[in-house]
Parts: sequence; C-alpha cells; structure tokens
Amino acid sequence: MTEPAQDRQTESELAHWRLAVDALADLDVIAAPEAWQALEDYLQRRVRDRLSEVVSVLIAEGKALQRKLGAGGDPAEVRQAVLRLRTRYLQVETILDFYGDAVNSRTNPALRGLLRGYDTLAGDSMAAVLNRLGIESPPALVYLDRGLGAAILRAGIRLWDHSHPSPAAAIKLTRHNLAYPTALLHETGHQMAALTGWNTELAEALAAELEPRSAELAGLWRGWAGEIAADVHAFAQAGWAPVAALANVVDGPTPSVFRIRFADPHPYPFLRVMFNAALCRSWFGAGPWDDLAEVWRRRHPLAAAGGEMAALTRACLDALPDVVDVCTRRPMAAFGGAPLSALLDPRRVSPAALRSLARQAGPSLLTSAYLRRREPLRILAYLSTGAVLEPAAAADHQARLLAWVTDVGADAAPRTYHHAA
Repeated sequence: MTEPAQDRQTESELAHWRLAVDALADLDVIAAPEAWQALEDYLQRRVRDRLSEVVSVLIAEGKALQRKLGAGGDPAEVRQAVLRLRTRYLQVETILDFYGDAVNSRTNPALRGLLRGYDTLAGDSMAAVLNRLGIESPPALVYLDRGLGAAILRAGIRLWDHSHPSPAAAIKLTRHNLAYPTALLHETGHQMAALTGWNTELAEALAAELEPRSAELAGLWRGWAGEIAADVHAFAQAGWAPVAALANVVDGPTPSVFRIRFADPHPYPFLRVMFNAALCRSWFGAGPWDDLAEVWRRRHPLAAAGGEMAALTRACLDALPDVVDVCTRRPMAAFGGAPLSALLDPRRVSPAALRSLARQAGPSLLTSAYLRRREPLRILAYLSTGAVLEPAAAADHQARLLAWVTDVGADAAPRTYHHAA
C-alpha cells in the first residue's frame, strides 16, 4: 500500500472515531430530557457536568490528533493514537451508558418519585456520619436493576484516565427489594467507610483482636472487613430490619450457605446472618432476630457443613461478641477517636425506640414533612420491619412505605430543569 493511501486510511479511521466521540456530547441522547429533569438540581448538574467534561477531553484529544496528522506527523504514531482514542471512546461510552441507564429509569412518573426519595434517604445516610466529621457528603443516584443484591459505584472512584472521579454515589437497588430497601444503607456504608478510611482501620483491628484465637480467623475477618463495615453501618441506621432482608437474599441450599468463595469479600452467608443477628443481640437484647437465627441453625445445621467448615464456623460464632465490640464500640481514628456508636447510636433504632417514635408521632409519622426531614432514617427503619412482623399484611405495609418514600422524593423535587452544556 502506498504512503498516501495509508494516510487516507488513518484519516478515515480518525474521522470515524471523532464523529463517534462528538455524538457522545449530546447527553439528551444518553438519557431522556425528562429523566434528567427528574433529578434533584444539584445532582443533575454534578452528573451532567462531569460526564460533559469527560467527553470534552476526548473531543480535544481527537482534535489534537487531527492537527498532528495534518502537520505531517508520523503515520504510525498517529495510528497508534487513533487506536488509543478508540479504546478511550469505548470506556467513556460504557460510563455514559451506565449513568444513562440509571437516569433513564426515571421516565416512569411513579418510579421517578420513588427513586428521588431513595436518593434523598441515601444522602441522609451518608451525611449522618460524614458531615459530623467535616467530610463532604456526595450526592446519591439510586437506580433500579435486576438480580439479588444491591451494589454501588462509589463517588470519587477515578475513572479510566485517573483524572475524572465518578460524580455521584450510584446505588443499585434490586426490584425485589424495592419495598425492603435497607440494602441502600449497606451501600452508603461502603461510601462512608471509603471516605473515612474505616475499611483499613477496621481490617487491622479485627485481625489484631482475633490473632490470639487463630491466625486463620484473623486473616478471614481482615478480608471481610469492607463488607462487615457496610453491614454494621446499615445496622446502626436501621436496627434489625437489614438482617431480615439480608437473610432473604443470601439463603439457599445448605452447601452454598457454608461455602467460602474465592476472592469473595463477603463472609459466607451462614456467618453473615449470624453476625447481623449478633449485632442486634448485643445492642437490643432478645428479639425477633433470635428467631431468625434459630431458624437458620435448624435449616442449615452445622453438622451438614462438614468437619473443617463446622469447626471454623464454631470458632467464628464464638468470636462474634468480640467482633461486634470492635465494630461498634472500639474507638477509631476514622471517627475522630470515637466509636461508630458515638456517631450512630444503635439504641435509637432499637425496636422499643422505633415503637416509641411511632407512638408519639401518631398518624403524623406518615404525613409530616417535618418528621420526614428530622427523622428520615428512623422512620425508614420502622416502616421496613412492618412486612416482616406481619407478613399477612405485607402488601399494606409495602404500600405505606412506598408512599412515604415518594413523599420524601416530592420534598426534594427539582423546581426547574438545568441543561448543563
């Protein structure tokens, strides 16, 4: 092939990818304008501005390549740069599609109001700790997806080029848990623990506490610290409601609930449920979490785990009181030298405390805008246990919870649509 033909081919390829990059700049193609409008103003501006900034960098890169090619730059170097542009385009497209799908889930008016309420509650959850520590709390963007478990793309995570942090805490709620939403508080716990540095500190504290018992236990709990931190955060904000929702998600055949999966940061299901029940028992005494734990012991007897796994599980169960104390009562540098319970007192979300809140509020618990802003997480905790305690009336409890969350969203509804360039 002649040199001019090579140059023309390279120029053609560059034109292809520049056009593709330019098309990404129209964010109203990524998500419908009415879906963007459904976001709270600050969140909308932050997400749109960050995504526009990411695309602008790619546009500038394409223009620079065009200038280099026009100035007679080395065709081989330009071609390699075009291939890099293609790779970066695909990375940017993936990020935009991710946020576009999340935003587009709000085109349905009913779901729009509900997700906006969950945005607000997720923001309240993170701010409860971060604001007290002088750390800026990121906005939350909650979206709905399939599957069993929730997930989070943390705000501040550096994207592919290490210069554009993710603009929001993007939290996936699963459809089956829409009315059992305490997984939301687990995911916000991941964001809080990352911003405060608690993950690393908790990992070392757990390992140091358990090392005298067993090096194996110390290593396992160190590896599980990130998920343990998120579970503890959800417990401290919602009491016993998260353990009931968790048990529904992680249950399965007995061999699977005792299986330690390679590279899985979660404790295996049996132990995770028992740990969450132990949190409740330590702070609240006896309660429905004990019934749940007993059902699990009968449904998944230790004898069925096998010799080594049964022995490991017994050792883990024996250590649970110490693990709970480390997680909730041990002073941590991440929290300014205080324990987590000094910032999030679990006693405020005990069943007795939540019943007292509901009794004092009366009918206004579900209607008062003042209470929605003053006690949002405690009301969420109270409403999240209704269907568990009264399964025969689960549909009524679900309707009340979803209506209340939608009212939270209405309080935060944007007034105008800001189109960020």
